[in-house]
Amino acid sequence: MASLSLCLSLPAPPKTLTTNFNPRLPSFLKSTARISTPKPKPITAVKNSATPATERLISAVAYTLPFFNSLQYGRYLFMQYPNLGVLFDPLLPLLSLYRSVPYASFVAFFALYLGIVRNPSFSHYVRFNSMQAVTLDVLLVVPLLLTRIFNPGRAGIGFKLMVLGHNAVFVFSSFCFVYGLVSSLLGKTPYLPFVADAAGRQI
Repeated sequence: MASLSLCLSLPAPPKTLTTNFNPRLPSFLKSTARISTPKPKPITAVKNSATPATERLISAVAYTLPFFNSLQYGRYLFMQYPNLGVLFDPLLPLLSLYRSVPYASFVAFFALYLGIVRNPSFSHYVRFNSMQAVTLDVLLVVPLLLTRIFNPGRAGIGFKLMVLGHNAVFVFSSFCFVYGLVSSLLGKTPYLPFVADAAGRQI
């Protein structure tokens, strides 16, 4: 009986603790876990704006000034090769209009230089092409001055050298005209030999 009473007097064993363990992350870990890697933005190609049509047209027309003034140097080639003039037949209406204006060469020269080259309202593209045309037109005066100074006459070695020089000047000016005209119409910048550096320093 004593053992029974002893057993009854002992405290009951503690009940099993059934606590729900719900681990929680610290606040700084939660903020780190929520950070998502930013997606890279798609790379878009940057397109260069095309040269406006008006600037192309003005630049192309500018190269007609030195070309029209250089036609006088091609008279010996036209006499030697009459069929060569057929290539320039499409330009005859413009040439007739150009020559019908009194002092057209001086008017066109100052219109390009003062009205376009020295006018900051025009873009650098138009001003550079106009300055190239003006520079080339000035250089075309040099062979004419040399001819008048030395006066090679109508025969002899001096006359032959003059003919070769005039032919070379005409071929060079024709190349510059075609190159400048086509490049301007395509919106590209032509760089004329012996002219581009001098024109660039004036802009």
